[in-house]
Amino acid sequence: MGASFKTFTQGASLIALSLLISRTASGQTDEIQVYDAGIADVGVFNLTWHNNFTPVGVKEPAFPGAFSNNHTLNGVTEWAYGVTPWFEAGLYLPLYSISPDRGATINGGKIRLLFVRPHADDHKFFYGMNFEFSYNSAHWDPRRYTSEIRPIVGWHLKPVDIIFNPILDNSYYGGPKSLDFAPATRVAYNVKDKFALAIEHYADFGPLRNIAPGRDQFHQVYGVFDKSTKFCDIEAGIGFGLNSSSDRVTLKLLLSKDLNPKK
Repeated sequence: MGASFKTFTQGASLIALSLLISRTASGQTDEIQVYDAGIADVGVFNLTWHNNFTPVGVKEPAFPGAFSNNHTLNGVTEWAYGVTPWFEAGLYLPLYSISPDRGATINGGKIRLLFVRPHADDHKFFYGMNFEFSYNSAHWDPRRYTSEIRPIVGWHLKPVDIIFNPILDNSYYGGPKSLDFAPATRVAYNVKDKFALAIEHYADFGPLRNIAPGRDQFHQVYGVFDKSTKFCDIEAGIGFGLNSSSDRVTLKLLLSKDLNPKK
């Protein structure tokens, strides 16, 4: 893979340690996506526009001062740049919502550092590690600065893809004992080269050291389709909550396009 890729493990380990002193709170989300270790080509800028709308959601705010997910649209524009064959840098800005409680709001922004096995689409087994650092408005998260650690493992079995993101959020200051387990899983069937159908599961089990009772966990299952066109890549789906602590129905739409594709 080249000598430069050896920095993957070293860099990922250092960033993970730094994240252990930061925090990510559960609640609203701007991005509903399972990462597959695909990144922009070197020197290419990519724009992904995330939007999700909850027509039937939990009406109780995630924390005092927050707005509820019910009837709320959340979204963000994600700007990404391929730095090397194994590293992509990203910027989420602006992160926004339109809710019945507050109308249109700006919720903050975040940076992303994504390290992957180069050319993941060409390998049967692929992997990566994603790190996010967020700056939040008070109505979006009770902590101003938060973070996420997202490992990526998967298999391209042709025509089936299996992908697992065992996400770790830092829910409270206090080191490793505070880590919150919020995994995401995707099983996809590639109908054609540029069209796929998938089932995705998003969950939040609570702190690793004290897993929440089933009734208090978050679980949603999505039916999703992916379609590549000459204008952009499209991912759309509908999610259904599996318990009373989860939003009953959520719609998601992602539009992605390379802004300066390689010839």
